[in-house]
Amino acid sequence: MSQSVLSLKNVTIVQGGRTILSNVNLEVKQGEFIYIIGKTGTGKSSFMKTLYADLPLSEGEGNIMDFDLVTLKEDDIPFLRRKIGFVFQDFQLLPDRNVKDNLHFVLKATGWTDETEIQNKIDEVLEKVGVKEYANKMPHQLSGGEQQRVAIARALLNNPEIILADEPTGNLDPQTSVEVLEVLKKINAAGKTVIMATHDYALLMKFPSKTLKCEDSSLFEVVQKTV
Repeated sequence: MSQSVLSLKNVTIVQGGRTILSNVNLEVKQGEFIYIIGKTGTGKSSFMKTLYADLPLSEGEGNIMDFDLVTLKEDDIPFLRRKIGFVFQDFQLLPDRNVKDNLHFVLKATGWTDETEIQNKIDEVLEKVGVKEYANKMPHQLSGGEQQRVAIARALLNNPEIILADEPTGNLDPQTSVEVLEVLKKINAAGKTVIMATHDYALLMKFPSKTLKCEDSSLFEVVQKTV
């Protein structure tokens, strides 16, 4: 039986003094693929930020990868984030360095020191997402889909158990969106848990999976044909 990687009980998510989501109860097992849907402003990003410890959790019980989100100390946040890979809508690649150096920067920042191990890891993750041949290219030389693949590779660097993807296809055309989701599905098939916020319902129809919806300050599971 798969172990739990995320557990939320009676959680209230607050941002800017305003309650965004309340009475959230959720358990995610290792290896699940979960969509988070909902209109803009209903709490998808706030939910993701809470899991990433970008927003503090002050009400309810929350545990992710054996870290208690309520009692989490500032010093522990980097260690939590090494266990979570995050993929952003706008890629967030460093524009002044090439693909390889973008990934090198992250590994050095998270404590890697052996250059041979660093290069091997960079080669491994770029191969995994299909962009190894772009290692020496600058971000502006890549298409949006290629940049997002690099961003996914970056999220895999420290071998996280969970990938959080916040609107990862939001800036991409439909065909490229499908290609990016295929990469995430492949990663999921290898055993990683993926939680993806999206407003692209076409992807949900093409790649059906467990779906949670943010609406009226609540987060609840929906049957996909009703989304």
